[in-house]
Amino acid sequence: MGRSVVTLALVAGLAAGCSSAGPPTANAPASTTAEPTRDAVAGSVEIGGGRSMYLECSGTGSPTVVLVSGQRSSAFEWHTTESAATPPAPPVFEEIARTQRVCAYDRPGTVVGDQTSRSDPVRQPTDAAKATADLHALLKASGETGPFVLVGHSIGGLITRLYASTYPDDVSGMVLVDAASEFLQDAETPEQWQIQRGLMRVDASQIPESIAEYPDIETWDIDATFAQLRAAPQLRPMPLVVLSADEQLAPLFPAMIASGAVPPGTPPDFGATVDAAQAKAQARLAQLVPDAVHVTETHSGHNIHLIQPQLLVDAVRQVSAAQATPSAN
Repeated sequence: MGRSVVTLALVAGLAAGCSSAGPPTANAPASTTAEPTRDAVAGSVEIGGGRSMYLECSGTGSPTVVLVSGQRSSAFEWHTTESAATPPAPPVFEEIARTQRVCAYDRPGTVVGDQTSRSDPVRQPTDAAKATADLHALLKASGETGPFVLVGHSIGGLITRLYASTYPDDVSGMVLVDAASEFLQDAETPEQWQIQRGLMRVDASQIPESIAEYPDIETWDIDATFAQLRAAPQLRPMPLVVLSADEQLAPLFPAMIASGAVPPGTPPDFGATVDAAQAKAQARLAQLVPDAVHVTETHSGHNIHLIQPQLLVDAVRQVSAAQATPSAN
């Protein structure tokens, strides 16, 4: 595939709307429950309706971790790293698999390196409810058992939240990785939000070159998605870690405009608007359940799972080891 699809992640940090192997570390493993050895899997799973989705799982130990990628990103991304550590921190998937079961999957229309999704295409745009139903069908058909720790990066955070609200007995905890949310819209004026939508590039009209290359590429009905999250049942108390990017966009914005990374006509000072709105949105995510942990010093841009993979792994192990507060129901 051409670069227009692959480089969509370049502007991901503008709105937390898109996303973009090394030796094991010496960190102690999480306190997970021992269980019989399970085979690694990687391949298509029939989910019903004549459709199949790609799933890969590896490792042993509970709770099983399910990695939910950002917009147009596949399971492939969890096997990569941009760690600047010496030696580089291992990718998230491989490191989690050292101590517990971990699964990742391709949503329809996502990008696998420079190839198309390994899951059957569906009509686009999608929304959080459709993506949640697909994930539930995939996990059920695969025989992977919960309750799960869900990890949602960027727009994947919308899916994990709706999944946890829809299937509360199937989720024991969450990690939100610079997650997108309806709270970003709440933090901006209607005029600012219209500019923000353009930066997020969720609509087909915003990525014509990519649509031409890959007609089935993932796009999002973000208005329907936000409405679904606002109407969803309140999350039950559970362990939650929110990881927020701390790289400011304001200093980078003029160069991004000049390079064409953001749409022409975007106000040159809009980076500061995004920074302020995103800070408010991330803080509200950390208020979704009691005693949530909010990590704001991540030394990272939007792709925390690539730049600081060990930080994410540590958060997963913290959530996995915690005891969820029983539901009041």
